[in-house]
Amino acid sequence: MSLQEQIIAELGVKPEINAEQEVRRRVDFLKSYVKDSGTSGLLIAISGGLDSAVATGLCKRATDELTEELGREFKTLGVFQPYGQQPDIEHSYETAKAFQLKYTMETNVEDAVNEVALEVEHGMKNIGVHQHMSIPGKGNVKARMRMVIQYAIAFEQNLLVVGTDHASEAITGFYTKWGDGAVDITPLSTLNKRQVRQIGSYLGVPQAVLDKAPTAGLWEGQTDEKELGIKYDDNSDYLEGKEVAPEVREKLESYYRRTAHKRNAIPGI
Repeated sequence: MSLQEQIIAELGVKPEINAEQEVRRRVDFLKSYVKDSGTSGLLIAISGGLDSAVATGLCKRATDELTEELGREFKTLGVFQPYGQQPDIEHSYETAKAFQLKYTMETNVEDAVNEVALEVEHGMKNIGVHQHMSIPGKGNVKARMRMVIQYAIAFEQNLLVVGTDHASEAITGFYTKWGDGAVDITPLSTLNKRQVRQIGSYLGVPQAVLDKAPTAGLWEGQTDEKELGIKYDDNSDYLEGKEVAPEVREKLESYYRRTAHKRNAIPGI
């Protein structure tokens, strides 16, 4: 078995999908997990991007069906988490509107992130390091602070925190460990980016969200493809078992090896 075949098997990606069937399967997965957990529904952070929009659509279907079937309310709570002024925050609100979310809230993470950064910088002075936090380092704080807030809200509301990571992110490790990777349940994990977009189109994700360049939104001008140096079409081709350019294969497999610690359990002895 080639490394490509091993990666595809590990991540569970199919060479092609039927959007209707995949939506049904993932909605049923969410419903079963909510019922078994004894919780009151799902919390999804709506970033304004494709992945969170698709997860929102799946969550809303799941909680609507549970409400109808069990005769008591199950909620999908959408949380918007800008850092200061977020230029595309309207896409978060458009997503919530498209899926008719009854419950939403906005929690701005700027003050909390900046306080953490100040404490880190103050602490580093004690070991003779006089510098501001790096942009990527502060970006990781943003991702982790968002999860701290999500879990605080989820605890108070008896909800499960839903993740948006998928196979195209897993192969490259393109998520923050204990940040956006720290969730209760991931309904997109065996899909590549192309398939996430396919399901998004089926669910009715707003066109502006379907068409926008993917970004983690951790610093100004950041896009996934620019940071990784790999197009999502090539990433998706690889995960569907197709031939890709040798340099793409090499880069993807290098990312996969280097980020194994993100996908594996915490090592111990």
